[in-house]
Amino acid sequence: MEALGIDIGGSGIKGAPVDVATGRLTRDRLRVPTPVPAAPEAVAEVVARITGHFEWAGPVGITFPGVVVDGVTMSAANVDRSWIGVDARALFAKATGLPVTVLNDADAAGVAEVTHGAARERAGVVLMLTFGTGIGSALFIDGRLVPNTELGHLELHGKEAERRASDHAREAHDLSWDRWAERVEEYLRHVEMLFSPALIVIGGGVSKKSEKFLPKVRLRTPVVPAALLNEAGIVGAAMAAAKA
Repeated sequence: MEALGIDIGGSGIKGAPVDVATGRLTRDRLRVPTPVPAAPEAVAEVVARITGHFEWAGPVGITFPGVVVDGVTMSAANVDRSWIGVDARALFAKATGLPVTVLNDADAAGVAEVTHGAARERAGVVLMLTFGTGIGSALFIDGRLVPNTELGHLELHGKEAERRASDHAREAHDLSWDRWAERVEEYLRHVEMLFSPALIVIGGGVSKKSEKFLPKVRLRTPVVPAALLNEAGIVGAAMAAAKA
């Protein structure tokens, strides 16, 4: 079965049809810059543009960088705050005219990695962390998702962790890969202490550059890059749509 996955990020919105049985994109993805400001109606227009580009007529899964409960967006750390309390499922369904499923972006990426990627068939506690504009998280226990964990907002040195250790923070503070790896390791040690995971999977846009920083990160827990790289969110979104 195919479904369309759309991944809303702080800098870009990207989508593609996915064969959900294999986790493979069946067409080249389309990426559109995230509108500024990233208000609901503007983002919905981009989502409709992506579904139109693929001439899509089936189910659509859409990720959102924040807490999503029953299709309603409850937080908005890295998009416009007007998203808080919006029925995103209804908004996107109206914009596209299609059946829509909405879920947290890191949760979607984690579902893809647990099913088709680096955490496949991994028992115990698995933590997926996506490093981009912020830090997203997805927590799994024996393959079952604990949704909306938002561990990027844990406090470190009096600040939210993502303000120190996200990929955006690396770029904003012009950090070397070595210096940023130190911050990432500090953050990972904190979540390791809290959850004692069997595996940590690193996703987001920076995952395709994992060789620049992951070898410098030393943890007791195995830490591996996402096998699906930055396409994990698209794949997970499509899987959620197909399941719905």
